[in-house]
Amino acid sequence: MSTKLTPDAVESDRYSPRVPSTAIPTSSKRTGFLGAARTRILLCYIGILAVIFALGVPIFRQFLFARVDRRVQDDMVEKIEIFRSSLAGELINEEVSNSGLNETSIENKQRRQQPSNEDELEDFFDTFLAQQLPEDEVYMIVFVKGKFYKSSPRARPQMLQQSATVMQAWAKATSSTQGTQTTQDPQVGDILYFVEPVKVNNQTLGVFVLAHTTAGERNEVVEAVIVVAEVFGGLLVLALVLVWFASGQVLAPLRSLVGTAKLVSESDLSQRLPVQGQGEMAELATTFNEMMERLESAFVTQRNFINDAGHELRTPITIIRGHLELMGDEPQEREETVTIAIDELDRMARMVDDLMLLAKSERPDFLQYTVVDVRIFTEELFAKVRGLGERNWALAKVAEGEVRIDRDRITQAIVNLANNAVQHTQVGDKIALGSVVRQELLYLWIQDTGEGIAETDRAQIFERFARAAKSRRRSEGSGLGLAIVKAIVDAHRGRIALHSQLQFGSTFTLKIPLCPSSDARDPSLKVDR
Repeated sequence: MSTKLTPDAVESDRYSPRVPSTAIPTSSKRTGFLGAARTRILLCYIGILAVIFALGVPIFRQFLFARVDRRVQDDMVEKIEIFRSSLAGELINEEVSNSGLNETSIENKQRRQQPSNEDELEDFFDTFLAQQLPEDEVYMIVFVKGKFYKSSPRARPQMLQQSATVMQAWAKATSSTQGTQTTQDPQVGDILYFVEPVKVNNQTLGVFVLAHTTAGERNEVVEAVIVVAEVFGGLLVLALVLVWFASGQVLAPLRSLVGTAKLVSESDLSQRLPVQGQGEMAELATTFNEMMERLESAFVTQRNFINDAGHELRTPITIIRGHLELMGDEPQEREETVTIAIDELDRMARMVDDLMLLAKSERPDFLQYTVVDVRIFTEELFAKVRGLGERNWALAKVAEGEVRIDRDRITQAIVNLANNAVQHTQVGDKIALGSVVRQELLYLWIQDTGEGIAETDRAQIFERFARAAKSRRRSEGSGLGLAIVKAIVDAHRGRIALHSQLQFGSTFTLKIPLCPSSDARDPSLKVDR
């Protein structure tokens, strides 16, 4: 047997299917600049950066504000500690400790250095303010007996004038406090302050205030943020230009895909995309090429099927036409013509039924599963096939157990294989049927001692309308028998094993799962050769 067709009459002008011209677009509608994928990528990139910029700048500014406020707080704490140390006489303590005085002498020395009245306090404040050099926007303010005494520097903003409410509150402070005074003056901003009362004999003699206005440093922060934003904006423009060109390079395979798709037509399905590198684009090109392989194979199969079916159906039509045209008036001649015509029409009907069966095999309801006793089923099959011809029939082996299959479809497959064996054997040749259950599979086989199958013919032996070109005689079938077997086994998610040797015969083995799953069937049948 062979897939090479050997028809009785070959016509050169075989039917070739045509696809409507509207099925394959010759040009694609342009989506415009805004609809292009490259533009959408750029717009998405701009949108993402805009959101990042809109959220990042305020966060960055607040982060810098917090850093500045923390640094200012640390500086103010350091200055307050210096004030407290000076007030406690720690500098004098260091001198007397180095001189070797005892603790009583040190305490007396410290006590003598601490201010004990208003005059001494004013002298202490004068000395301390003279020794300290405040930074910009830092104000050291002192109060004596609840009244403003002096500040460093002397010039202060309006919010820190003597008559200001916050100044009057500080003048009356009796405990150490710190906080923030919010103002509406953009030239001042918020006022961070530390208040340190000076007490003698549990009475508040004076108050030292360390204040810092935040407007200046925060304005510097804002200027720094503006500079960063300007630099970032320039880099953003540069990035957008680079993204535009980079996206063009990334999307180049898509443009190649579009161009290749435009070149595809019913007469040219050989177009393929070059696969370069790895990643999604390479996977897309590979997937497209695989799709084109399947599409080309489907078109070739469809074209060959239509050609072969047209030719096979044309032969009986030609025979019927010829006999009808030559039919005479004699009753016997008319009877012979009618008999031939009916026989050819029956053959055409069988061919149409086979084609319809192959078409139904793609449907999910093609099989009707039932639980079958393998021994009884095998014996029934043997009883049916032995009537197909005068051969040396043998029941080789019978399996035990049950299997879930479509009884009618498997019967049809075995009958087709047996009929195929009969057509390629002679009287006296042996044909054996057997079954066995092993490794969750049901094995059913038909073995004959006929002419065998050439190795070159085995690759496509299960294709439709295939016949053996080197067979001793032409098959009387339609060439769809083995194709039907393939479809039935495929529907059962099974496999076909074919072992053959010229002049020694062939063995067709069906391997059917005992418990087929409910999953979708594999798109192609696996055939063991």
